[in-house]
Amino acid sequence: MNDSSEVDFDMPDLAGTIERLPPSEVDGLPFGAIRLDAKGDVTFYSAAEARLSGYGGRPALGRSFFTDMAPCMDNKEFRGRIDRARAVGKYDLEFGWIGDFADRSRELQVRIQPASDGGCWIFIRRD
Repeated sequence: MNDSSEVDFDMPDLAGTIERLPPSEVDGLPFGAIRLDAKGDVTFYSAAEARLSGYGGRPALGRSFFTDMAPCMDNKEFRGRIDRARAVGKYDLEFGWIGDFADRSRELQVRIQPASDGGCWIFIRRD
């Protein structure tokens, strides 16, 4: 599979599928995609996420996601879930979250899967 029209937020190997797509196709998905390295620094921030979240054209690459970009997610309910899952190994987390960059009351569906480089992917769907 290498066609973004076949990519679905709920597919089992979403991270693996995303990693096989060119960045331009990931940018065009109907949900956001953020890749963090093992330290939590942003290595990919999709244009879809920038647009849908309201983050816009601010710099993202190389920044600490939880410290510099989304400190509201640097807590046990969000980052803690990721840290616990990564400590266990294989994981596929999905949970609801309230709050977006431009709208703190917006409901989000968040999915976290491991990245091939030891980091993780954060996928965010807004209904």
